[in-house]
Amino acid sequence: MLFFFVTFSCLTFNLKIMKNSKLFTFVIAFAVVLLVSCHNKRNKLINSWKVTAVELKETASDSTKNAILTNGMLTFTEDGHVTGYLLREITDGTYALSQKGKKLVIKDEVGTPYVCESTITEDKLILDTKEAKLTFDKI
Repeated sequence: MLFFFVTFSCLTFNLKIMKNSKLFTFVIAFAVVLLVSCHNKRNKLINSWKVTAVELKETASDSTKNAILTNGMLTFTEDGHVTGYLLREITDGTYALSQKGKKLVIKDEVGTPYVCESTITEDKLILDTKEAKLTFDKI
């Protein structure tokens, strides 16, 4: 009888380990898929982009819109830095992608965050903020 109890206890313990290992395996697999997904979007983002369209959501002058269209450009590097010009020059900013590449946060030199909903394809980048929707072409 004691042998049966010990064997049954080991079987129960092994069953719990198997369930936990399946959960662990699932969590690891999910994390890998998430990282690969974000990494793919990041790889598409790493490049130089030129503003080709501006849709202002707030009232602004035509000169502001024209300045963005004329000078607007961003360059994203592999090490997480961004440079370029939108409303002003960004000389040493940083960026972070999250939510599978659908959220982009650009921080300027002083750390001011600019949060954007992002759409990234092979040759187009769309940044949607509360102030404007900017469309970029890869250059």
